Amino acid sequence: MNHPNINDANTPTTVQTQIILPGQTITTDTDYMRGHGTYETNEELIGSVAGVVERVNKLITVRPLNSRYNGDVGDIVVGRVTEVSQSRWKVDINTRQDAVLHLSSINMRGGIRRRTVADRLQMREYFVEQDLIVCEVAKFYDEQISLQIRKGHGKLANGLFISVSPALIKRCPSHIQRLTCGVTVFLGNNGYIWITEPTEEDQELMDLDEQPKKVIALELRQKIVRVRNCIMALAKKFLAIYPEVIMLVYKASRSYDVKQLLEPLVIDQITKVIPR
Repeated sequence: MNHPNINDANTPTTVQTQIILPGQTITTDTDYMRGHGTYETNEELIGSVAGVVERVNKLITVRPLNSRYNGDVGDIVVGRVTEVSQSRWKVDINTRQDAVLHLSSINMRGGIRRRTVADRLQMREYFVEQDLIVCEVAKFYDEQISLQIRKGHGKLANGLFISVSPALIKRCPSHIQRLTCGVTVFLGNNGYIWITEPTEEDQELMDLDEQPKKVIALELRQKIVRVRNCIMALAKKFLAIYPEVIMLVYKASRSYDVKQLLEPLVIDQITKVIPR
């Protein structure tokens, strides 16, 4: 079966996030380098797995859709605390084994890093099991990911959590975005997403552990759920997820009730606005 060449000169740049099937031609340009998930035959670069095509300069790779998150230093991730132990927390970030957040890797208010004996005794005052947090991949240690918390990172509250394939999260200059609809999204590179009320630009998330949980107004809750369903619609159509495309689908969804947005026919309609 012949497959389209997604590197044709007339193909728009948006195809760089296109989903391909095993055996599909990626490019016939011999100037590219072969990366993971590809092989060469008859001077053609072919995809060996179903996934998202990625280009970094001359290197072409295919990220499998069903794979777990592998992690890159500097990635922003959303995670769930699974264990509190001596001087560290274990965090589920959609990897093969839980990542580690050391007490000394928490940058608290005023730029203070926690590492004293008193801090170790009070670890549960910061994070406990099942807490959701946003943090950054700091380094790899013995094949385990080590995390760190910088300014603007920390505990998440008053929102909604969803999970999609990490391959669908498009890399952006910032993965913490306040959308024009008045909702803030944390697009974790690991496929974990947090949708919440708008946050103040100067508010540090570590302050959330001192604030009581509050009831979000009905109108804002409906916006949060609408954004959630728009993201799930993108995921069901295997389309790249990033702020601009979320808002395109959000605007297209306004003529439908929130509960209708996950119906197959409605998903087809609201995702037609996405450039292919």
